Amino acid sequence: MTARLLIAVATLAAAVACTACAPHDTMAQQIAGGDVARGRVAIRQYGCQTCHVIPGVTGADALTGPPLNGIGGRVYLGGVVTNTPDNMAAFLRDPKAFEPLTAMPALGLSEQDARDITAYLYTLN
Repeated sequence: MTARLLIAVATLAAAVACTACAPHDTMAQQIAGGDVARGRVAIRQYGCQTCHVIPGVTGADALTGPPLNGIGGRVYLGGVVTNTPDNMAAFLRDPKAFEPLTAMPALGLSEQDARDITAYLYTLN
């Protein structure tokens, strides 16, 4: 490799490493407008673990609904709506508005609880 190419590769690696320095939870909170730690608690309070496998949530190993590992990086939610923080929060609040045949019930989430859960779910890439 030439010296210029080595310098370019080193510079790119440093830039990528610097981007990775930002805590993942903080980025998820900024994107979703919620609190990751409160989201993990809300997941348990609303009983999400009774239907889903959810990494990082104790006892969340049920198979009624889809596993939520990687949900933050999926293209669609419920197979019907583009995965954005606003859509995820709205889907969590009223899933049947997006997919009338879904088995997922409306759990009465407040807007803030939906944002907090969304922030947590966005950490699952």
